[in-house]
This record gives sequence, C-alpha cells and structure tokens, in this order.
Amino acid sequence: MKMFDVIRTHLFALPTLVKFAIGMAVIVSVPRFARRIYLPAGVSLLLMGVVVGPHVLDLVHTNAPIADFFGDLGKLMLMFFSGLEINLALFKRTRVRSMTFGLITTTIPLLLGTIVALWLGYPFVPSVVVGSLLASHTLLGSPIVMQLGVNRLEPVAITIGATMVSDTLSLIVFAICVPTFVSGFSVSGLVVQLIKIIVLIPLILFGISRLGAYFLKMVEDEEGAYFVLLLAILAVSAVLAQLANLPGIVGAFLAGLAVNSAVRDKPAKGKLEFLGNSLFIPIFFIVTGFLIDPIVFGRSIVDNFSAVAGLIVALLIGKAIAVAIVGRAFNYSPAAQMTMWSLTLPQVAATLAATLVAYSTFNSSGQRLLDQKMLNAVLVLVLFTSVLGPILTQHYAPLMLKTDSNDRPGVAHA
Repeated sequence: MKMFDVIRTHLFALPTLVKFAIGMAVIVSVPRFARRIYLPAGVSLLLMGVVVGPHVLDLVHTNAPIADFFGDLGKLMLMFFSGLEINLALFKRTRVRSMTFGLITTTIPLLLGTIVALWLGYPFVPSVVVGSLLASHTLLGSPIVMQLGVNRLEPVAITIGATMVSDTLSLIVFAICVPTFVSGFSVSGLVVQLIKIIVLIPLILFGISRLGAYFLKMVEDEEGAYFVLLLAILAVSAVLAQLANLPGIVGAFLAGLAVNSAVRDKPAKGKLEFLGNSLFIPIFFIVTGFLIDPIVFGRSIVDNFSAVAGLIVALLIGKAIAVAIVGRAFNYSPAAQMTMWSLTLPQVAATLAATLVAYSTFNSSGQRLLDQKMLNAVLVLVLFTSVLGPILTQHYAPLMLKTDSNDRPGVAHA
C-alpha cells in the first residue's frame, strides 16, 4: 500500500500539461481497445475515469474545476446532439405510430421504475425521478441497423421516432421533479413550474428555432461564425432552462430539436459534433467516473443488490411490455419486436446526464435527490444495458430482412 500511495502522490504532482496529455491518450486509445471487446466507448471511458480518478490513481483530484467545466459542457453537448440527430422527416412520416410507441415505452418503464424505488423506501419525488430515468433510451444500436439497412423498415423507423417522444417526456417529468424536491411540494409551486415549462418549450422550439435559423442563415457562408453561433444557441438555451428552475440538459435537448432542420447538412454542424464527440463528451464520461469509488461501488452492489436487480428487471420488463403491445397492435414479426426491444434497452445519454444532475441536487435539508446507492445502481444499469442492447440488436436485426422479403404486414418500408 505504501508503494501505491507513493505512485498516487507522484501522479497528482505531475504538471497540468502532462495530465492533459495523459487524458488525451486515454480518449484516443481506450475506445479503440473497447471496440475489440464489444464495449461501448462511453462506458469504457467511464471505467477509465474510475481508474484515473481521485479514488484510485488520483491523477485528477476531487477539486478539478477545469475538468468539471469540460464535463458539464460535454453533458450539454451530449443532449444537444441527441436533439440534432433525431430525423424529423422520418418522424413526420411515421408520427402516429412513433408517438404511440413513444408514449407507451415511456409510461410503462416510468411506472415500474417508480414502483421499484417506492418499494426500496425512497420518497415519492425521488421515486418518480428514478422512473423517469428508465423512460428514455439511447440508440446505441443505431449504427448496426443502419449498416444492415433495416433502418428503412417501419418497426425500426418508429423506434427511432419514439426516441424523441421518450427523451422529451422523460426530461419533462424530470424537470418537474427537480424544483419540487428543492423547494418542496405545493400546488401553487407546481402550477408555477408547469407554467414555466409550458412557456419554455415553445420559446426554445419555436422562438429560438426561428431566431436561430435567421442568424444562422446570415452567417452560413462564414463557417467559423456559424460554429460559434451553434455553441451560443446551446448555451443560451441551457441558461433559459436554468432560469426556469430546470436542468440545463433540458434546454440543450430542446435547442437541438429547435435547430435540427436548419443545420442538418451544414459543415459547421459536423465540425461541432467532431469537437464534442472527440473531446468534451469523452471528458464528460471520464469525469463521471471520478464519482465512483470502486470499493464502495462493489460493496453497494452486494449490499444494495435489490436496487440493482429491481432497476434492471423494471427496465427489461417495461420495455418488453411496451414492444409487445405495439408489436401486436401493428402486426410486427417476432424478429421486429425483438429488434425494437433491443434498441430501447440502452440507458446512456439522457439517463446518465439526468442522474448526475439529480445526484448534485440538494433540498433545504441538505439531502440529495438521488443518493450514492441509487447512483451506483444506475451506473450498473448503464453498463449492463449498453452492452446487452447492441448484442441483441446485432442478433435480431438481420432476421428482419428475411421477414421483409416475405412482405409481412407491419414490416413495410418507412
């Protein structure tokens, strides 16, 4: 142990630029290795954050304002890109079925997650927050279905469209819970918060959409200005959300939806995504790993196994029930239903971002909205589903092509 403590001391004493170089080496090398063992890049970076963080090697101490700022910016970019990447044209073509599936795959996991948290002894508001975390999903299997060409089939198309619905609704529920927990529940307070949400959503989706499109049009020939303006829209939307007592990630996601159509084919969008995906979002995952004490984490899984198992079971069953209802109603093949289920399992982007906001939110008594035990349980859920989802997608998505060749009802082209 003494030798290990000496190593920790020397690593912490390294110059800042050396630490930065090590961080860049981690961002470049770790995802490349993770792909060989079929581990998502974000999860591998999160695990590496545990290793280099304050609880293991202590390369970066608990108080790291620069890393925290980059991580916060990465978290906002992650949600901004989630809004940008939603195919609105595809959503419009399948909007009725997409909204139907989106509502069902949001509501059932939300209810089951809330019930599990209540069963574990959490108060009502934190329990609803836990439910909202299970309501969304991240399309980690999207590259797989696009490579296979099954993204043109209706079941996959409505699953992609349902992502917008589930992410939006889960974040709205989350946005209501956060100020309620901080200030306490009151009918008048809830009404005021709902009014703020009702004002904020159109303000960003329509106001910033039109205003942003106008200014972006003015500078579309100046790529540098276009790039900076996109960042400004992200920042302003996050600040507007915070002014409405909402998490900044809600404003970032809505901003992505607002300028979605205006920037879809612009080079500056690609460069912003390149910067975010290459630097800030990886740093967000690494900084998230700083929060995890592996000894406490492992002990909490054993001691709090009911929470881990409860969340995983609630998610698996909730998403399965939603797919079964929609699959039966729209006459989708078993392969299509399993593919839809696999695509809605991974809990990474919105789940992880919202969990960290909840963990950092305190009420007047100094209590966290989500405690360390629930944070650890959610991190296990993120790891488990981000591995399981793509594996199932890789297995079941190719089977859809066979049913498509038979022109089965409900597996038509989108």
